[in-house]
Amino acid sequence: MADAGTRNLMAVDELDTRILRLLLTRPRTSVREYARILGVARGTLQARLDRMEREGVITGTGPALSPAALGHPVLAFVHIEVTQGHLDEVGEALAAVPEIVEAFSITGGGDLLTRVVARDNAHLEDVVQKLISLPGVVRTRSEVALRERVPHRLLPLVESIGRTVRK
Repeated sequence: MADAGTRNLMAVDELDTRILRLLLTRPRTSVREYARILGVARGTLQARLDRMEREGVITGTGPALSPAALGHPVLAFVHIEVTQGHLDEVGEALAAVPEIVEAFSITGGGDLLTRVVARDNAHLEDVVQKLISLPGVVRTRSEVALRERVPHRLLPLVESIGRTVRK
């Protein structure tokens, strides 16, 4: 995932926002069906999709998976403080830990924020101990998520952008 500072922002128009809305609400529909629903030529739609992929607006087409359904219902956010100058090495080491599903460099209290999944609290402790043992890790701080209040979503953002484009 590229950080926001390294990517040029792509201008989206009303058709782009309608396409994105369809991709989010009906992800298993064919390009032909999307074109029919939108009332545009299949070639026009495909060109728009290709451009949005090239520009990094559309970053994937795979299924969204549930760690809980895969036997990892515990979710924790683990802040990692890193020895100065070792951020890249620690970041690379984190990629080898399968229970880490995301990791970000951050500002504030810590250097990295990871999203960690585990089978249970004991497994979470084992993962955290593995993180603490990585060369360059000074300390960790964990917060266990109790319940998801707002699931990952982008449709409200797309609709907000669409409203801005139409003004």
